[in-house]
Amino acid sequence: MGVEHTIDGKWDMIIAFPPCTYLTNASSVRMRVKGEIVPERYQKAMEAKDFFMKFYTVDCDMICIENPTPMKLVDLPPYAQAIQPWWFGDPYTKRTCLWLKDLPYLQPTNVVWDNVWPYVNGFTRRPDEMYEDSGARERVAKFRSRTFPGIAKAMAEQFAGENRG
Repeated sequence: MGVEHTIDGKWDMIIAFPPCTYLTNASSVRMRVKGEIVPERYQKAMEAKDFFMKFYTVDCDMICIENPTPMKLVDLPPYAQAIQPWWFGDPYTKRTCLWLKDLPYLQPTNVVWDNVWPYVNGFTRRPDEMYEDSGARERVAKFRSRTFPGIAKAMAEQFAGENRG
């Protein structure tokens, strides 16, 4: 599932994007069946939380962890900031939470005021200009977990760029 890394010494900064499949509030609808917690799903959520917490508790001076709004049952630490892609030039809503350690709040860089649509619409409506296919790609984790270019650029510039300080 990935590549194992070894850290020699202490890193200056970590910007982490851990998988959110079992942590996100949107996945809470799959956590219970007929009011009862699904044990297998709960176990996967606790494993995902353990992985998330490795980033949260690592010995590093500056940390940013990105994830959607977490499900209350998982009991993650409080996030520092919630942002939207449309604050950074991408015309979508997709609430994204940031857990920050010794990093500033991410400041909007290119606010889009018009034609902003939900990135994942929950199948309640389908704006004509937003989706090119039947909506099947919305169900693909890789599509749903996208980090938008505007947010990534703002992180690079504000957390590590010349403007830091």
